[in-house]
Amino acid sequence: MLDTTDMRSTLAEHYDLAPNIDLAASMSDLHAKMERSLPFPDWAMHAPYVAAINRLKKERNAVILAHNYMTPEIYHGISDFVGDSLALAIKAMEVEQEVIVQCGVHFMAETSKILNPAKTVLMPDMGAGCSLAESITAEGIAEMRAKYPGAPVVSYVNTTAEVKAASDICCTSANALQIVEAMEGDTVIMTPDQYLAQNVAAQSSKNVVYWPGSCVVHEQYSAQEMRDYREANPGTRIVAHPECRPEVVEEADFTGSTTGMIDWVRQNRPERVLLVTECSMAANVAEELPEVDLTKPCNACPYMKKITLEKVLWSLHTMTEPVEVDPEVSARARVAVERMIDLSRKLGL
Repeated sequence: MLDTTDMRSTLAEHYDLAPNIDLAASMSDLHAKMERSLPFPDWAMHAPYVAAINRLKKERNAVILAHNYMTPEIYHGISDFVGDSLALAIKAMEVEQEVIVQCGVHFMAETSKILNPAKTVLMPDMGAGCSLAESITAEGIAEMRAKYPGAPVVSYVNTTAEVKAASDICCTSANALQIVEAMEGDTVIMTPDQYLAQNVAAQSSKNVVYWPGSCVVHEQYSAQEMRDYREANPGTRIVAHPECRPEVVEEADFTGSTTGMIDWVRQNRPERVLLVTECSMAANVAEELPEVDLTKPCNACPYMKKITLEKVLWSLHTMTEPVEVDPEVSARARVAVERMIDLSRKLGL
């Protein structure tokens, strides 16, 4: 368990991390990317950490991969590459740096390690888990295979290495439908997100059976909440993540992965849009889309929010915590992940 007091004391011995107005002003190019969501006084508190991290990652030959749900100071301030799970998995295979710092949750760091067994993959907080990943085990996969003999198993990337290793192929919210449709046979097993599976099943020619897992953020939204918001804010376009319940997705104008949601808003630029997903995403694209009123019902992911600038700096300073995956498990999991990436590229996704 990370001792916050010791961490801060040690960092203070090596870096000047006091709020610094002059430093913040000198880094106005970075602040300009998040000005709508991060006032200058807050930026002055973050700037010393951002400056220290950006210097240190060069010294460590490190690259920072950040999910779309990271807070703006991480997303815009220190990340080298941002995106959804599929984009980050692909980027993890392409980076040249010897160290990968994963600003996301633990299964993402495991995926980067699976794809780069010789590289060091650092997780700023090992406690940054995922309700979906924790809902399914390799034993659960075996249970589903026994119930539906011969059916291929498509597991969401929001799973542990052991679950990936027990699966035939992985998927993300960006490619789930296409992956399922590409499977042989009439029945396909999807794990662990029941709502993603149900939303895929509504569009698929396959008989999609699923494990009853769900996302702690997306399962909170209701169809009535969507209808109430439309009534109170006429003209609002609703953009929802497919981990939401099917009845929520039915109320949406568009449904897609986090990257897909962002791209839809960029292309359509509605006057007002409700992003039905983790709340940091709206803040991360706000500056790019000043003409769009990006509203959000703010359901924050408690796991994603464990990743902070302070922990990223500590991780790079101490080179902890390195993510390790059993080589045998990693080899089998890599097959499932690479199958997903290869098929996605073949399908032009």
